Amino acid sequence: MPKITRDQVKVPADVMPDMREVYVDNYMKATRETGRLMLFACDQKIEHLNKDFYGEGIDIADAEPEHLFKIGSQGVCGVLAGQRGLIARYAADYPEINYLVKMNSKTNLVGTKQEDPYSPQLTDLEPVLAMREAGVNIVGLGYTIYLGSEYESTMMAEAGELIAQAHANGLLVVLWIYPRGKAVTAEKDPDLIAGAAGVALCLGADFVKVNPPKPEDGRTPAEALKIASMASGRTGLVCAGGSTVDAETFLTQLHDQIHVGGACGNATGRNIHQRSLDEAVRLTKAISAITLADYSVEDALAVFNGEKEFAL
Repeated sequence: MPKITRDQVKVPADVMPDMREVYVDNYMKATRETGRLMLFACDQKIEHLNKDFYGEGIDIADAEPEHLFKIGSQGVCGVLAGQRGLIARYAADYPEINYLVKMNSKTNLVGTKQEDPYSPQLTDLEPVLAMREAGVNIVGLGYTIYLGSEYESTMMAEAGELIAQAHANGLLVVLWIYPRGKAVTAEKDPDLIAGAAGVALCLGADFVKVNPPKPEDGRTPAEALKIASMASGRTGLVCAGGSTVDAETFLTQLHDQIHVGGACGNATGRNIHQRSLDEAVRLTKAISAITLADYSVEDALAVFNGEKEFAL
């Protein structure tokens, strides 16, 4: 797809005048000057504990956390998203990566049947800004909201304040919004996914990460996603990658999400990092070929298989 120019970036009105150029810089870096986001999600070490990094079907390289940063450095992605502490431990060795700090997280040990989910903010913004001042290439923040949880008001208030503070300091914000809790009977209902997208817009997020919807009316997931993309307005919508599947299936789903569903990129974790370094790097390039350059599935698969080069 054609590159966007700096004057095409729609800067939110809550970005302070002296931070507008910083915001544009971060937006252009995060989207690789395309307006689309390729988010490499590396926050699962808290969210899913170690089961996503070691076990059957997972390359042994994934047991070592630095695997994530090697992929981010050698592959093609817009941002690497992880918790502040994770980024702090490795960023000095990988200064070229664009980082997005995930500000809240919870484990999956307490299930919804036991208690509605609440993901607490792990730190305030000051330590993140201090890291940026120290030279870490932080371009944005991330925050998860469980819509429908009895704690949703707390999470929405935290996210709203965080977005205002982030924008005032020239940072982007990506919201993870998942309908979840005792009040939610179908977490991937298309109307709920579209509702989540609209909530992200009203909170002022730059991008929102949602689960692909599961329609029951004959529409494909990508067709159902189109309603959510419309609901998100000027907040770019991206889909979670989910569990690892074969490359062709994943790339086909991604192509449909963008070209049928109107998605503004992707947010992929396990499908990338559970592979060997070589395979993971090739998959980031194939994903980015579709996300950032409008490659066909066939051409992107050729990139993954090493038959075609891709570089931005």
